[in-house]
Amino acid sequence: MTEPGARRAATSAPSAPERGLAEAERVELTVDAVAPGGHCVARVDGQVVFVRHALPGERVIAEVTEVHRGFVRADAVTVLEPSPDRVEPPCPYAKPGACGGCDLQHVAPEAQLAWKTAVVREQLVRLGGLTDVELDRLGVRVEALPGGLLGWRSRVRYAVDAADRAGLLKHRSHEVVPIDRCRIAHPAIQQLPVLTPTGTSWPAAEAVETVASTGGDVTVTEVRDGVPTPVSGPTEVREVAAARDWTLPASAFWQVHPAAADTLSTAVLELLDPQPGEIAWDLYGGAGLFAAGLAARVGAAGRVTLVEAAAQGVAAARENLADLPTVEVVSARVETALARRRITGPVDVVVLDPPRSGAGAPVVRALVAAGPRAVAYVACDPAAFARDVRTFTDLGWRLAALRGFDMFPMTQHVEQVGLLLPPLGR
Repeated sequence: MTEPGARRAATSAPSAPERGLAEAERVELTVDAVAPGGHCVARVDGQVVFVRHALPGERVIAEVTEVHRGFVRADAVTVLEPSPDRVEPPCPYAKPGACGGCDLQHVAPEAQLAWKTAVVREQLVRLGGLTDVELDRLGVRVEALPGGLLGWRSRVRYAVDAADRAGLLKHRSHEVVPIDRCRIAHPAIQQLPVLTPTGTSWPAAEAVETVASTGGDVTVTEVRDGVPTPVSGPTEVREVAAARDWTLPASAFWQVHPAAADTLSTAVLELLDPQPGEIAWDLYGGAGLFAAGLAARVGAAGRVTLVEAAAQGVAAARENLADLPTVEVVSARVETALARRRITGPVDVVVLDPPRSGAGAPVVRALVAAGPRAVAYVACDPAAFARDVRTFTDLGWRLAALRGFDMFPMTQHVEQVGLLLPPLGR
């Protein structure tokens, strides 16, 4: 069944590849386990191939899209033996050579959760140094959020092509794919006249940003030369989460799934269990979602310090938390605030919600030195989280609980909330 010019994967890898795969070459192969980034792993003549649009166990014809030293990337363009977990993608653009936004539209809902759970576990074993026994004890699994797999994304940034059409990018590319609508976008965003053929053209724009907030606001913002200009809707939007109303600029960071903010806030507070009178830090605190929950728990006798570097986040936190006198907002990078003692211990509980790259060893070491009784780590990247967990465990701490949430259905992204505790008896 091998196509002309394709090669069959070897049943046992030779000591060295006969020759490497070339870009645009097609090869028949059997897909192995899932990997980070929305890929599965395969091997051809000993060469590692990361395959998109595939599922473990499938036999496919894959077309090579990138060649790197030590591995290649490829798209499954023909499925010869499909997995029972394969479904028809609901979006016509979720295919090789089209939109790169959704990695898993070809995967059944329960299998998407299993896929993400497998990635989290693999990264914690390979990079975090944990064992399968430890992960079994933690009951590691990824849970679905309410609302289904489509129509959930409340913030969508469209790129603009040379013909002034808004669309989404191909995978690992700056090439824009014009689309009629994004199926995972909030229904209010899907109805906006932003996209072709019925929508607006965007001369001189580099991007178009859309928001449908949990408070009912819908906005469109045009970005030219990095400067956002409102097109329609309010310049500030209202979000509802953690039993509070939040007001922030339409372009400011907020969770893109409508249920995400409440889900994360609840998980963090349940794991940390802040007590009246305790001192808390909210690091990489953004608009203050976790700080508000911490303040309610530690009460008037406690204190919460929020650290945020982004000017929009600092301004939003100061505005939205102005009614909480026990909260202090510090405008600084977290590593700088810790190294230069802008914030100092003692501290009882810490929320650590770093960017995708993770907190990093210097921040972890500074937190351990501050001596909190518990750290809740909110992570959007399994690999970065696993590396930071390894730093914690090398310092004697332990991962005592872990929850995974599918806040980005149809994509490879997954959110985790981990509870890290100091050595027993400390």
